[in-house]
Amino acid sequence: MKEIFRPKLFSVIKKGYSKQQFTKDLFAGIIVGIVALPLAIAFAVASGVSPEKGLITAVVAGFLISFFGGSRVQIGGPTGAFIVIVFGIVSQYGINGLIISTILAGIMLIAFGFLKLGSLLKFIPHSLIVGFTSGIALVIFSTQIKDALGLETGKLPTEFIDKWYVYYKSIHSINYISLTITVVTILIAQFFSKITNKIPGTFVAIILTTTIVAIFKLPVTTIETLFGDIQSNISFDIPSIDLSNISVYFAPALTIALLGAIESLLSAVVADGMIGSNHRSNTELIAQGIANIITPFFGGIPATGAIARTATNIKNGGRTPVAGIVHAITLLMIVLFFGHFAKLIQMSALAGILILVSYNMSEWRSFRSILKGSAFDIIILLTTFFLTVLLDLTIAIQVGVVLSAVLFMKRMADNGQAVLKDKDTEILENYGSLPSGLEVYEISGPFFFGAAKHYSEVLKNHASNTKVLVIRMRHVPFIDATGIHNFKEVLNQLKSGKKHILLSGVQPSVRKELDKSRISFLVGKANIFDNFNDAVTKAEILLKQNKL
Repeated sequence: MKEIFRPKLFSVIKKGYSKQQFTKDLFAGIIVGIVALPLAIAFAVASGVSPEKGLITAVVAGFLISFFGGSRVQIGGPTGAFIVIVFGIVSQYGINGLIISTILAGIMLIAFGFLKLGSLLKFIPHSLIVGFTSGIALVIFSTQIKDALGLETGKLPTEFIDKWYVYYKSIHSINYISLTITVVTILIAQFFSKITNKIPGTFVAIILTTTIVAIFKLPVTTIETLFGDIQSNISFDIPSIDLSNISVYFAPALTIALLGAIESLLSAVVADGMIGSNHRSNTELIAQGIANIITPFFGGIPATGAIARTATNIKNGGRTPVAGIVHAITLLMIVLFFGHFAKLIQMSALAGILILVSYNMSEWRSFRSILKGSAFDIIILLTTFFLTVLLDLTIAIQVGVVLSAVLFMKRMADNGQAVLKDKDTEILENYGSLPSGLEVYEISGPFFFGAAKHYSEVLKNHASNTKVLVIRMRHVPFIDATGIHNFKEVLNQLKSGKKHILLSGVQPSVRKELDKSRISFLVGKANIFDNFNDAVTKAEILLKQNKL
């Protein structure tokens, strides 16, 4: 158990924790706590629950994820990705159903961690992740149109198309004050960061718009209009739970667990790249599980690692879990002493924040890039996207995973000869008898979502003292979106370290994908060779001419 569950906080304290780093973590934690305030409220309201549930989640889950987590800088709490799931569960099963589903999801996450499944998430294709993430973003955007425009629609239908039909029929009731507040909120939140990153733009937008509405008594819907006063106390409570039909909650619980695991580990990977560290994936999953088991007893909703808040933490100097703990304490202080003022926040301002959130999580650049790629990735992307938007996220993930497996097996069957031929060789073969400063690695087998991370890690870890790197790709029958994504990241990192990259033996189908993704331009077309000997000759010339 010691190897599986090793919280980073304890490792940091054991190695020594300086006063200078505490000062940086303190500042970063306070900033992230301020950033989290409007987001926690917005995510809760959009999920169909009261605002304080979002705040409670940010405080309790945020503290637990930082205290027990496997990442140095992960910030946990409610996220936009859970809006669709939570809203659906509350609509179908009520608050008690959400509590049961969240606790079950927490148990599943702990099981994932102890079964060492953290590393297995790399087998989920990039196109599937982009598909459901973009789908969630569109669904979030569609839920905010009513508040953004101040429409009088009554209760909205849950179906995507029906919702837009109601908007169309209600467009005559648009409230231009609400629309103005939405636009102003977006503009302030988006552009305030260009002035300074010390004060969060979303927080400034909420303060300014709320103050203006209160002073001039503008006729707009506020949190108080819909939910009344916000409770500022946080207490432990054991809810009455009916376990007689617990089996019906396994599907939504599994969706929460899978999405929470994917998002938290994606956030941890992004954070690793920003600070040059390595997270402990299984420890992180266990921490997420602990948070999701305990938080519902305080009245919270599902939580996971939040990429945007984690990035904010890093940019403001946070480097240890102490920053995440400070973030939770800061938010708790705000709730206890100023929570009752939150009821004055306008729904249109929250809509503006959530529209920004939906845009930022839409991954439209990745979406567009994948559409230029292989039919395999396009099918997975579009299937997952449309199922998320039109049906249900649970169905989308399940179908996406099965479809990925089926299509991959077909591709492996189509390329079976190449895979069989090299099944006993090393994935990356290091050639030793070469001039100093030159290394050659050979990739054998499909550069797909299951192997992409391994290839990338080997290249990054073993090319530190290299001046020229020749990558042989003669036995790579195909490359998918995940492979392209990881390969591009590695190449950028190697080039930033002043490494000269040469490719040899690239098969026509793979070369076509490299051209579409502009990896060919990143490497340089003059540095891609059909023949391995030509690549080595070019490398030797570069070394002799001291061009590096």
